[in-house]
Amino acid sequence: MLLLALDTATPAVTVALHDGDDVIASSSQVDARRHGELLLPAVDRVLAEAGLRLDAVTGIVAGTGPGPYTGLRVGLMTADTFGLALGVPVNGVCTLDGLAYAADLAGPFVVATDARRKEVYWARYADSRTRLTEPAVDRPADIAGEVAGLPAVGAGALLYPDTFPQAHEPEHVSAAALARLAVERLKAGEELPAPRPLYLRRPDAQVPKNYKVVTPK
Repeated sequence: MLLLALDTATPAVTVALHDGDDVIASSSQVDARRHGELLLPAVDRVLAEAGLRLDAVTGIVAGTGPGPYTGLRVGLMTADTFGLALGVPVNGVCTLDGLAYAADLAGPFVVATDARRKEVYWARYADSRTRLTEPAVDRPADIAGEVAGLPAVGAGALLYPDTFPQAHEPEHVSAAALARLAVERLKAGEELPAPRPLYLRRPDAQVPKNYKVVTPK
């Protein structure tokens, strides 16, 4: 097995290689505006670090969000393209699950990432491997009662201490954690889903009102 994992659902552009035993190379850079520019060089970098070529990859895992439309689709489209070119399976893992796995907390907790617009993408977990709720997007004040008293991880938790007073690292997901979780699930016989994006809301870019289509005569 040589699994290539990548995620662009948060400001982190993160890539890792897992050989079935552990992560053998990884790269993470935080830049919310340069996902498309940074992702392919990061893939090249981890392959070079491992001394391998892309055609050695036997499977791909992509973080499916939730996340902003533009950043998230960079990772998912890249994963799909690699899968088609190499003829290898492409699977998805929820980005929030990767953060929960990396946090390695024992008891109930919350994962919250920054959704912008003064909102967070979030879900509740029983432990680092078990999600209790579907990912959602809400204003922190609107979910204060649901998350009261629970530890929280992620950039969203760190941004809103009034709602998440027990905020912990990690701030962003790492592809290394995503890869370890994916391999653990595969070895347990779990079938990973296709990499379908969790957008949860419409993209920021909208067609202006009263837009007039101009066609040539």
